[in-house]
Amino acid sequence: MRAIVVEETGGPEVLRPAEAPDPVPGPGQVVVDLAARGVNFIEIYQRSGVYPVPTPWIPGSEGAGVVSAVGEGVSGVTVGSRVASVAFRGSYAERAVVDADNLVPVPDGVSTDQAAAVLLQGLTAHYLTHSTYPVQSGDTVLVHAAAGGTGQLITQLAKMRGARVIGTVSTEAKERQAREAGADEIVRYTEFDVVEEVRRLTDGEGVPVVYDGVGAATFDASLACLRPRGVLVLFGQSSGVVPPFDPQRLNAAGSVYLTRPSLGHYTRTREELLERSSDVLGLVSTGGLAVHVGGHYPLAEAHRAHTDLASRATTGKLLLV
Repeated sequence: MRAIVVEETGGPEVLRPAEAPDPVPGPGQVVVDLAARGVNFIEIYQRSGVYPVPTPWIPGSEGAGVVSAVGEGVSGVTVGSRVASVAFRGSYAERAVVDADNLVPVPDGVSTDQAAAVLLQGLTAHYLTHSTYPVQSGDTVLVHAAAGGTGQLITQLAKMRGARVIGTVSTEAKERQAREAGADEIVRYTEFDVVEEVRRLTDGEGVPVVYDGVGAATFDASLACLRPRGVLVLFGQSSGVVPPFDPQRLNAAGSVYLTRPSLGHYTRTREELLERSSDVLGLVSTGGLAVHVGGHYPLAEAHRAHTDLASRATTGKLLLV
């Protein structure tokens, strides 16, 4: 099969098309013929060596397609079923293997592209707004990178829960995207001081929660935007890793909380995975949750997708097709 095989860590140029053996399902596993694959920052971290991965390897964990082979002991999944997962073993390929327990069905009314584009970021937005900090009606929340794929979904889900959303963006075009997702207020961090604007928009109080997937570039401002006993939810690091810091800063900021969650800890059981994915994909199928695909790239041009995602010039989700 065709695949992207990484032989050594480095820049986008190490994402090279190659031939790879067809996957064979073991006990409890299935093989999926993938039609679309999500591109995520974690693959950039892995490719560059920030998150070490043994080489050679095929990147990618997110995708959607049709089941083509079923291993021993698998029930509830049949050849021909439309499925999606965030736990494929190398989704930058024509076919990939996955444990059956990590698959979710794609319902009617949700396209394969939509499923591949929304699953990882949608599950992330769901646990962030429903569990890590359960947004309450009347909350004012701050969402960094509000025009990005995850930012738009956090904004939509927070609005559904009755929040007022302040989003940060860099350009006029991204402001339009964030407002279309439902952001009530926008701060263009290229033109205005984020802390000053958030304090102004909250009458000096600050916000109860900041959803920060940017990391190093926004961390200090995020802390400064919190009200006393607020929660900084640091769920990504697209601008780089946050350096070590003195925990006393949390006291000085108002006895605030810092958490660094990850999806795996919020989908520990199949029941929780199915509950969250059913909520997310159900909303997509009814039109309640809009999925914005920011670009389609041929599988062989994965390097270009990584370059564009890392530039932070894109909006929405990037797919390899």
